[in-house]
Amino acid sequence: MNPRAPLRIDAHQHFWRYRSEDYPWIGAGMDLLAQDRLPYQFQPLLEAQGLHASIAVQARAGREETAFLLELARHDRRIAGIIGWEDISSPALADHVERWGRNKLVGFRHQIQDEADPAAFLAQPQLNDGIRWLQERRYVYDVLVHERQLSAVRSFCARHDRHWLVLNHLGKPALREFRKNKGDFEHWREELRALAAMPHVSCKISGLLTEADWLRGLSPRDYDHVLRCLDTALELFGAQRLMFGSDWPMCLLAASYSKVVSFAREWARTRLSAAEQDALWGEASARIYGLAA
Repeated sequence: MNPRAPLRIDAHQHFWRYRSEDYPWIGAGMDLLAQDRLPYQFQPLLEAQGLHASIAVQARAGREETAFLLELARHDRRIAGIIGWEDISSPALADHVERWGRNKLVGFRHQIQDEADPAAFLAQPQLNDGIRWLQERRYVYDVLVHERQLSAVRSFCARHDRHWLVLNHLGKPALREFRKNKGDFEHWREELRALAAMPHVSCKISGLLTEADWLRGLSPRDYDHVLRCLDTALELFGAQRLMFGSDWPMCLLAASYSKVVSFAREWARTRLSAAEQDALWGEASARIYGLAA
């Protein structure tokens, strides 16, 4: 790669060796996911779209997930960073994280969206102590919630402003409902506005097509709703706090990898300057996650 060429990064994708007991969220109609999804399948897709590297994100809870992703990254230079999993509330957090070493471990995530009470989960004193410890050491925390849960993370994000927090998938707007109720869009927009007002919160434009009714099949109206969401994210966060992510292989439920990339690329081409496109497609990810050159 030309060292002067802008770095192009897919900031959100997953790998796994499939076992049904490890991924109970892979359910009916998700046969495309109920199989191994590994770098040898993904990297040709990445390169075909002119992208150079990716950030692999945890898809199950457990320290074995972090070990698995780090081992993949050790053998593949195109995996630029890992978002792993840890029990952030554990009194052994420091020991556990320090044992991993920095390597390509740039942050952590937990499926907050699956918690029965996200607000109570995020209010735990031990968890907040752990987040403060991580931020002091420049680890990013990825925030994964549904649109209906965004209000539950607002105070959490406000408390932890010493390093980056990254909202995944634009807060998972309820695209299935947008076609029925205009108020759902406005509610999501106002919740997003509150988070975007915090300068340490950034956002991934990822996973949106699978928030629409992919079982029914995507319609032009669904794509219009996604465009509205992208325009809203740009308005509220600005290009310097947005990152492209494909959410592969989850995206395959709704569209091919090439379709996901080309849709985002066309949106960016018509809305962003060249410098802003460089930020969206890699520079913001490298800066926020502290990726090695």
